[in-house]
This record gives sequence, structure tokens and C-alpha cells, in this order.
Amino acid sequence: MTATAIADAAGFCALLEDELGIRLAPEDLDRPLDEVAEWDSVHLLRLVTVVENVTGRRVPVADLLEAVTFQQMYEVVRA
Repeated sequence: MTATAIADAAGFCALLEDELGIRLAPEDLDRPLDEVAEWDSVHLLRLVTVVENVTGRRVPVADLLEAVTFQQMYEVVRA
């Protein structure tokens, strides 16, 4: 997977599914994290690791911790 994999919402959804086993469509990204049964803090740490490996840059974890939807997370990792 390359940095272009998260260039759009569909790529971010593919990353979530491929790396974390969480299946979401782009239109589901606005769902609150607490409504996604599979989501937990371990997934957050894994997401940070995967995105940093894919992009080659650090992810602002504090900003991810403030996110309440996958859309907000996507905006943080895309920035």
C-alpha cells in the first residue's frame, strides 16, 4: 500500500478494511466511532502505525484522539 492509497475516502476505507478488518463505505465515514462495534483503542494505535508506514510521516496522535468519526480521522491522516 502506498501514500496514494489514502488520497481519497475510498482508499482510506480500503486501508481500514485491509489493515484493521473494519469494513466501511465512504458514506459511512461520518458514523460516530462509538457506533462501530469493531473499533477500539488498539485499532487506533494500529491505524497510526499503518498510516505512518504508508506515508513516511508522523501522524498527530493528539488530533486523532479528538476525532469522533472516521471522517475526522481521515482528515487528520490526509493532512
